[in-house]
Amino acid sequence: MIYWVSTILIGVILSLSAASYIFHGPTIQGIRELGFPDFFRIELAVLKILAVLILLLPSMPIQIKEWAYAGTALFFLTAIVAHIAHKDSIWIFLLNIAFVVMLGVSRYFLHRNI
Repeated sequence: MIYWVSTILIGVILSLSAASYIFHGPTIQGIRELGFPDFFRIELAVLKILAVLILLLPSMPIQIKEWAYAGTALFFLTAIVAHIAHKDSIWIFLLNIAFVVMLGVSRYFLHRNI
């Protein structure tokens, strides 16, 4: 149960983030202000959607899920560094730390369920 709740929450977070990267003007502008080019924004949105599919489909091989966890962790850690460098609110930092913890919970319970 803990695995599915944490994994679904990560899926929702990644899906909303990917959608905002494509459709939400202030998010698009914020990514530009962080210094990232538009092609990278689109690339991240596509990779987030792929990660959601990989993490939520039970039939995916465990090795592919591990790559999705690693990529998602890298995204969250990169977001933390970018927001610190941009001197954004401490709340954005704490939110990303919470996402990393939730991702860790999902991965931990994935291996407990095998």
